[in-house]
Amino acid sequence: MADLYYADSQYRMIRLFKALLAKPPLPVLCLSLFLLSAGTDPSQAAIDRKYSDPFPALYYTAQYREWLFREGAKPYWAATELENRIWLQSRIRPLILNNDIIAFYGHPLSQNMGILGRYELDDLNTRLNALAAEYNEVNGQRGVCKAFYIIYGTVQPGGNIGYISDAVLQTYIRFALERNMLIFIDHQIGRHDPIDSLKTMLPYLHYPNVHLALDPEWRTDKPMKYIGSVNAEEINQTQEIMSEYLKKHRLPGERMLVIHQFHYNMIEDRNNVRTGYQNVILVHCADGFGSPPLKRSTYAYNALAKNMPVKGFKLFYNFNIPGAGYDDPLLSPQEVNDLIPRPYLIMYQ
Repeated sequence: MADLYYADSQYRMIRLFKALLAKPPLPVLCLSLFLLSAGTDPSQAAIDRKYSDPFPALYYTAQYREWLFREGAKPYWAATELENRIWLQSRIRPLILNNDIIAFYGHPLSQNMGILGRYELDDLNTRLNALAAEYNEVNGQRGVCKAFYIIYGTVQPGGNIGYISDAVLQTYIRFALERNMLIFIDHQIGRHDPIDSLKTMLPYLHYPNVHLALDPEWRTDKPMKYIGSVNAEEINQTQEIMSEYLKKHRLPGERMLVIHQFHYNMIEDRNNVRTGYQNVILVHCADGFGSPPLKRSTYAYNALAKNMPVKGFKLFYNFNIPGAGYDDPLLSPQEVNDLIPRPYLIMYQ
Protein backbone atom coordinates (compact mmCIF):
# COMPACT_ATOMS: atom_id res chain seq x y z
CA MET A 1 0.00 0.00 0.00
CA ALA A 2 2.90 2.32 0.71
CA ASP A 3 3.83 2.28 -2.97
CA LEU A 4 0.69 4.21 -3.79
CA TYR A 5 1.89 7.22 -1.83
CA TYR A 6 4.53 8.21 -4.38
CA ALA A 7 3.66 11.31 -6.38
CA ASP A 8 5.32 13.17 -9.22
CA SER A 9 4.81 16.75 -8.13
CA GLN A 10 5.01 18.88 -5.01
CA TYR A 11 1.49 20.00 -5.77
CA ARG A 12 0.25 16.71 -4.42
CA MET A 13 2.15 17.28 -1.19
CA ILE A 14 0.63 20.73 -0.84
CA ARG A 15 -2.85 19.26 -1.26
CA LEU A 16 -2.14 16.73 1.44
CA PHE A 17 -0.94 19.31 3.98
CA LYS A 18 -3.85 21.63 3.27
CA ALA A 19 -6.32 18.81 3.80
CA LEU A 20 -4.76 17.81 7.12
CA LEU A 21 -3.35 21.07 8.44
CA ALA A 22 -6.08 21.57 11.03
CA LYS A 23 -5.63 18.23 12.79
CA PRO A 24 -3.34 15.83 10.98
CA PRO A 25 -3.41 12.18 12.06
CA LEU A 26 0.05 11.10 13.13
CA PRO A 27 0.50 8.32 10.53
CA VAL A 28 -0.29 10.68 7.66
CA LEU A 29 1.91 13.48 8.99
CA CYS A 30 4.89 11.17 9.41
CA LEU A 31 4.34 9.69 5.97
CA SER A 32 4.11 13.11 4.34
CA LEU A 33 7.33 14.29 5.95
CA PHE A 34 9.03 11.13 4.74
CA LEU A 35 7.87 11.71 1.17
CA LEU A 36 9.05 15.32 1.16
CA SER A 37 12.47 14.34 2.46
CA ALA A 38 12.74 11.49 -0.03
CA GLY A 39 11.94 13.62 -3.08
CA THR A 40 9.17 13.34 -5.62
CA ASP A 41 10.85 11.48 -8.47
CA PRO A 42 9.92 7.81 -8.02
CA SER A 43 12.08 5.24 -9.75
CA GLN A 44 11.26 2.08 -11.66
CA ALA A 45 12.13 0.22 -8.45
CA ALA A 46 8.87 1.45 -6.97
CA ILE A 47 6.99 -0.34 -9.71
CA ASP A 48 9.04 -3.51 -9.53
CA ARG A 49 8.93 -3.77 -5.75
CA LYS A 50 7.62 -7.16 -4.61
CA TYR A 51 4.40 -6.96 -2.65
CA SER A 52 5.60 -9.22 0.13
CA ASP A 53 3.39 -7.81 2.90
CA PRO A 54 -0.15 -7.68 1.46
CA PHE A 55 -1.78 -7.06 4.81
CA PRO A 56 0.15 -4.45 6.79
CA ALA A 57 0.00 -4.68 10.54
CA LEU A 58 -1.22 -1.13 10.79
CA TYR A 59 -4.45 0.50 11.87
CA TYR A 60 -5.46 3.72 10.14
CA THR A 61 -7.33 6.43 11.96
CA ALA A 62 -10.89 7.21 10.96
CA GLN A 63 -9.84 10.72 9.95
CA TYR A 64 -7.12 9.39 7.67
CA ARG A 65 -9.49 6.89 6.06
CA GLU A 66 -12.01 9.65 5.47
CA TRP A 67 -9.34 11.77 3.81
CA LEU A 68 -8.18 8.84 1.70
CA PHE A 69 -11.68 8.18 0.39
CA ARG A 70 -12.16 11.87 -0.34
CA GLU A 71 -8.96 11.82 -2.38
CA GLY A 72 -10.26 8.71 -4.06
CA ALA A 73 -12.83 10.46 -6.23
CA LYS A 74 -10.77 9.24 -9.13
CA PRO A 75 -10.46 5.44 -9.48
CA TYR A 76 -8.13 4.49 -6.62
CA TRP A 77 -6.82 8.08 -6.63
CA ALA A 78 -4.24 7.24 -9.31
CA ALA A 79 -3.83 10.79 -10.58
CA THR A 80 -0.58 10.13 -12.41
CA GLU A 81 0.44 7.55 -14.99
CA LEU A 82 3.00 6.14 -12.58
CA GLU A 83 0.45 5.71 -9.80
CA ASN A 84 -1.88 4.00 -12.23
CA ARG A 85 0.85 1.58 -13.29
CA ILE A 86 1.68 0.78 -9.65
CA TRP A 87 -1.99 0.17 -8.85
CA LEU A 88 -2.52 -2.06 -11.88
CA GLN A 89 0.51 -4.13 -11.02
CA SER A 90 -0.67 -4.62 -7.45
CA ARG A 91 -4.12 -5.69 -8.65
CA ILE A 92 -2.80 -8.44 -10.90
CA ARG A 93 -0.74 -9.84 -8.07
CA PRO A 94 -3.34 -11.28 -5.71
CA LEU A 95 -1.99 -12.96 -2.64
CA ILE A 96 -2.34 -16.52 -3.91
CA LEU A 97 -0.69 -15.82 -7.25
CA ASN A 98 2.80 -15.79 -5.76
CA ASN A 99 2.31 -17.49 -2.40
CA ASP A 100 1.20 -20.72 -0.79
CA ILE A 101 -0.86 -20.32 2.37
CA ILE A 102 0.01 -22.71 5.19
CA ALA A 103 -2.52 -22.73 8.03
CA PHE A 104 -3.08 -24.34 11.40
CA TYR A 105 -6.74 -25.26 11.87
CA GLY A 106 -8.87 -25.71 14.96
CA HIS A 107 -10.83 -24.21 17.81
CA PRO A 108 -8.82 -22.04 20.19
CA LEU A 109 -10.58 -23.51 23.24
CA SER A 110 -10.62 -27.21 22.30
CA GLN A 111 -7.72 -29.65 22.16
CA ASN A 112 -9.86 -32.15 20.27
CA MET A 113 -10.74 -29.99 17.26
CA GLY A 114 -7.33 -29.38 15.79
CA ILE A 115 -3.81 -28.21 16.47
CA LEU A 116 -4.90 -24.62 17.02
CA GLY A 117 -6.32 -25.44 20.46
CA ARG A 118 -3.42 -27.55 21.64
CA TYR A 119 -0.72 -24.90 22.00
CA GLU A 120 -0.29 -21.31 23.11
CA LEU A 121 0.00 -18.66 20.42
CA ASP A 122 3.77 -18.25 20.56
CA ASP A 123 4.28 -22.00 20.42
CA LEU A 124 1.85 -22.28 17.51
CA ASN A 125 3.76 -19.59 15.67
CA THR A 126 7.07 -21.39 16.21
CA ARG A 127 5.63 -24.66 14.90
CA LEU A 128 3.99 -22.93 11.96
CA ASN A 129 7.27 -21.21 11.10
CA ALA A 130 8.95 -24.60 10.91
CA LEU A 131 6.21 -26.05 8.71
CA ALA A 132 6.22 -23.00 6.45
CA ALA A 133 9.98 -23.40 6.02
CA GLU A 134 9.43 -26.99 4.81
CA TYR A 135 7.02 -25.76 2.14
CA ASN A 136 9.36 -22.95 1.20
CA GLU A 137 11.96 -25.59 0.38
CA VAL A 138 9.76 -27.36 -2.18
CA ASN A 139 7.61 -24.65 -3.80
CA GLY A 140 10.24 -23.06 -6.01
CA GLN A 141 10.04 -19.28 -6.36
CA ARG A 142 6.69 -19.04 -4.59
CA GLY A 143 6.52 -17.48 -1.16
CA VAL A 144 4.71 -18.76 1.92
CA CYS A 145 2.08 -16.97 3.97
CA LYS A 146 1.18 -18.30 7.40
CA ALA A 147 -2.38 -18.41 8.71
CA PHE A 148 -4.61 -19.47 11.58
CA TYR A 149 -7.83 -21.18 10.50
CA ILE A 150 -10.32 -20.72 13.33
CA ILE A 151 -13.60 -22.52 13.87
CA TYR A 152 -15.77 -19.54 14.73
CA GLY A 153 -19.21 -21.17 14.76
CA THR A 154 -19.35 -24.77 16.00
CA VAL A 155 -22.38 -26.96 15.34
CA GLN A 156 -23.99 -28.57 18.36
CA PRO A 157 -26.57 -31.37 18.74
CA GLY A 158 -29.82 -30.10 17.28
CA GLY A 159 -27.99 -27.88 14.79
CA ASN A 160 -27.51 -24.85 17.02
CA ILE A 161 -24.25 -22.93 16.72
CA GLY A 162 -21.87 -22.07 19.53
CA TYR A 163 -19.67 -19.06 18.84
CA ILE A 164 -16.30 -18.24 20.31
CA SER A 165 -16.18 -14.90 22.05
CA ASP A 166 -15.17 -11.76 20.26
CA ALA A 167 -12.36 -11.27 22.77
CA VAL A 168 -10.82 -14.66 21.98
CA LEU A 169 -11.13 -14.16 18.24
CA GLN A 170 -9.62 -10.70 18.33
CA THR A 171 -6.66 -12.02 20.32
CA TYR A 172 -5.78 -14.27 17.38
CA ILE A 173 -6.54 -11.60 14.78
CA ARG A 174 -4.29 -9.04 16.45
CA PHE A 175 -1.52 -11.58 17.02
CA ALA A 176 -1.66 -12.41 13.32
CA LEU A 177 -1.76 -8.76 12.23
CA GLU A 178 1.43 -8.00 14.10
CA ARG A 179 3.16 -10.82 12.23
CA ASN A 180 1.63 -10.31 8.78
CA MET A 181 -0.29 -13.56 9.09
CA LEU A 182 -3.75 -14.34 7.74
CA ILE A 183 -6.86 -15.38 9.65
CA PHE A 184 -9.62 -17.62 8.31
CA ILE A 185 -12.92 -17.64 10.20
CA ASP A 186 -14.94 -20.80 9.65
CA HIS A 187 -18.68 -21.29 10.24
CA GLN A 188 -20.16 -24.78 10.43
CA ILE A 189 -23.68 -23.56 9.52
CA GLY A 190 -25.69 -26.17 11.47
CA ARG A 191 -29.43 -25.82 10.94
CA HIS A 192 -29.00 -22.27 9.72
CA ASP A 193 -28.90 -20.77 6.25
CA PRO A 194 -25.41 -20.38 4.70
CA ILE A 195 -26.14 -16.74 3.92
CA ASP A 196 -27.16 -15.94 7.49
CA SER A 197 -24.10 -17.83 8.69
CA LEU A 198 -21.85 -15.77 6.43
CA LYS A 199 -23.39 -12.53 7.66
CA THR A 200 -22.33 -13.28 11.24
CA MET A 201 -18.70 -13.15 10.07
CA LEU A 202 -18.79 -10.17 7.71
CA PRO A 203 -17.88 -7.50 10.31
CA TYR A 204 -14.53 -9.18 10.84
CA LEU A 205 -13.59 -8.31 7.27
CA HIS A 206 -12.80 -4.85 8.62
CA TYR A 207 -9.55 -6.44 9.73
CA PRO A 208 -7.42 -6.48 6.58
CA ASN A 209 -6.01 -9.98 7.21
CA VAL A 210 -9.34 -11.80 7.72
CA HIS A 211 -10.90 -14.28 5.28
CA LEU A 212 -14.04 -16.41 5.63
CA ALA A 213 -15.05 -20.06 5.29
CA LEU A 214 -18.18 -22.21 5.27
CA ASP A 215 -18.15 -25.96 5.97
CA PRO A 216 -21.13 -27.76 4.38
CA GLU A 217 -20.37 -31.01 6.22
CA TRP A 218 -21.89 -29.56 9.36
CA ARG A 219 -25.03 -28.10 7.83
CA THR A 220 -27.22 -30.51 9.75
CA ASP A 221 -29.16 -30.85 12.98
CA LYS A 222 -27.53 -34.23 13.58
CA PRO A 223 -23.78 -33.67 13.45
CA MET A 224 -21.59 -36.77 13.26
CA LYS A 225 -24.59 -38.74 11.92
CA TYR A 226 -25.39 -36.97 8.66
CA ILE A 227 -23.22 -35.09 6.18
CA GLY A 228 -24.68 -31.71 5.28
CA SER A 229 -24.60 -29.82 2.01
CA VAL A 230 -24.96 -26.49 0.25
CA ASN A 231 -25.97 -25.88 -3.35
CA ALA A 232 -24.42 -23.85 -6.12
CA GLU A 233 -26.86 -20.98 -5.85
CA GLU A 234 -26.16 -20.61 -2.13
CA ILE A 235 -22.42 -20.47 -2.79
CA ASN A 236 -22.96 -17.87 -5.50
CA GLN A 237 -25.17 -15.78 -3.20
CA THR A 238 -22.65 -15.85 -0.38
CA GLN A 239 -19.92 -14.65 -2.73
CA GLU A 240 -22.13 -11.85 -4.01
CA ILE A 241 -23.06 -10.72 -0.50
CA MET A 242 -19.42 -10.81 0.58
CA SER A 243 -18.41 -8.81 -2.48
CA GLU A 244 -21.09 -6.19 -1.88
CA TYR A 245 -20.07 -5.87 1.77
CA LEU A 246 -16.46 -5.25 0.82
CA LYS A 247 -17.46 -2.59 -1.69
CA LYS A 248 -20.01 -0.92 0.59
CA HIS A 249 -17.49 -0.53 3.40
CA ARG A 250 -14.56 0.20 1.07
CA LEU A 251 -12.49 -2.59 2.59
CA PRO A 252 -9.07 -3.19 1.04
CA GLY A 253 -7.78 -6.17 -0.87
CA GLU A 254 -9.17 -9.40 -2.19
CA ARG A 255 -10.62 -11.81 0.36
CA MET A 256 -10.98 -15.55 0.22
CA LEU A 257 -14.14 -17.53 0.84
CA VAL A 258 -13.36 -21.21 1.48
CA ILE A 259 -15.87 -24.00 0.80
CA HIS A 260 -15.01 -27.49 2.09
CA GLN A 261 -15.83 -30.73 0.30
CA PHE A 262 -14.90 -34.39 0.73
CA HIS A 263 -18.16 -36.08 -0.35
CA TYR A 264 -19.94 -35.68 -3.67
CA ASN A 265 -23.21 -34.49 -2.11
CA MET A 266 -21.66 -31.70 -0.03
CA ILE A 267 -21.98 -29.27 -2.97
CA GLU A 268 -25.15 -29.85 -4.95
CA ASP A 269 -25.30 -28.75 -8.58
CA ARG A 270 -21.56 -28.14 -8.35
CA ASN A 271 -21.04 -27.30 -12.02
CA ASN A 272 -23.18 -24.18 -11.60
CA VAL A 273 -20.94 -22.59 -9.00
CA ARG A 274 -19.60 -19.30 -10.35
CA THR A 275 -16.45 -17.41 -9.48
CA GLY A 276 -15.13 -13.99 -10.42
CA TYR A 277 -17.12 -11.92 -7.94
CA GLN A 278 -15.33 -8.65 -7.35
CA ASN A 279 -12.70 -8.85 -4.58
CA VAL A 280 -13.73 -12.41 -3.62
CA ILE A 281 -11.57 -15.47 -4.30
CA LEU A 282 -13.48 -18.74 -3.92
CA VAL A 283 -11.29 -21.55 -2.58
CA HIS A 284 -12.52 -25.13 -3.07
CA CYS A 285 -10.91 -27.17 -0.29
CA ALA A 286 -10.54 -30.97 -0.24
CA ASP A 287 -11.36 -32.10 3.29
CA GLY A 288 -11.42 -35.53 4.91
CA PHE A 289 -8.86 -37.79 6.58
CA GLY A 290 -7.44 -41.14 5.52
CA SER A 291 -4.64 -42.93 3.70
CA PRO A 292 -2.63 -41.23 0.94
CA PRO A 293 -4.59 -43.00 -1.85
CA LEU A 294 -7.89 -41.87 -0.33
CA LYS A 295 -6.63 -38.33 0.13
CA ARG A 296 -5.46 -38.16 -3.47
CA SER A 297 -8.73 -39.62 -4.70
CA THR A 298 -10.75 -36.99 -2.83
CA TYR A 299 -8.57 -34.23 -4.20
CA ALA A 300 -8.84 -35.62 -7.74
CA TYR A 301 -12.64 -35.51 -7.47
CA ASN A 302 -12.50 -31.88 -6.37
CA ALA A 303 -10.08 -31.13 -9.21
CA LEU A 304 -12.81 -32.10 -11.69
CA ALA A 305 -14.68 -28.93 -10.70
CA LYS A 306 -12.70 -26.66 -13.02
CA ASN A 307 -15.24 -23.89 -12.50
CA MET A 308 -13.63 -23.51 -9.06
CA PRO A 309 -9.96 -23.35 -10.09
CA VAL A 310 -8.46 -22.26 -6.78
CA LYS A 311 -8.03 -25.37 -4.66
CA GLY A 312 -7.22 -26.07 -1.04
CA PHE A 313 -6.09 -29.21 0.78
CA LYS A 314 -6.54 -30.25 4.40
CA LEU A 315 -4.38 -32.66 6.38
CA PHE A 316 -5.05 -34.27 9.76
CA TYR A 317 -2.49 -34.81 12.51
CA ASN A 318 -2.72 -37.84 14.77
CA PHE A 319 -3.09 -36.60 18.34
CA ASN A 320 -4.19 -40.00 19.67
CA ILE A 321 -7.70 -38.77 20.37
CA PRO A 322 -10.08 -41.71 20.82
CA GLY A 323 -12.45 -41.96 17.86
CA ALA A 324 -10.84 -39.11 15.91
CA GLY A 325 -9.73 -39.67 12.33
CA TYR A 326 -6.31 -38.76 11.04
CA ASP A 327 -4.07 -39.14 7.99
CA ASP A 328 -1.98 -42.30 8.03
CA PRO A 329 0.65 -41.48 7.02
CA LEU A 330 0.66 -37.71 6.65
CA LEU A 331 1.53 -36.54 3.14
CA SER A 332 4.84 -34.67 3.00
CA PRO A 333 5.07 -31.05 1.80
CA GLN A 334 6.62 -32.32 -1.43
CA GLU A 335 3.73 -34.75 -1.96
CA VAL A 336 1.19 -31.99 -1.31
CA ASN A 337 3.03 -29.68 -3.69
CA ASP A 338 2.91 -32.38 -6.37
CA LEU A 339 -0.90 -32.57 -6.35
CA ILE A 340 -2.51 -31.53 -9.64
CA PRO A 341 -3.57 -28.78 -9.66
CA ARG A 342 -1.32 -27.52 -6.90
CA PRO A 343 -3.35 -26.39 -3.88
CA TYR A 344 -2.93 -22.75 -2.90
CA LEU A 345 -4.31 -23.13 0.63
CA ILE A 346 -2.95 -25.96 2.78
CA MET A 347 -4.27 -26.45 6.29
CA TYR A 348 -3.39 -28.82 9.12
CA GLN A 349 -5.93 -29.85 11.74
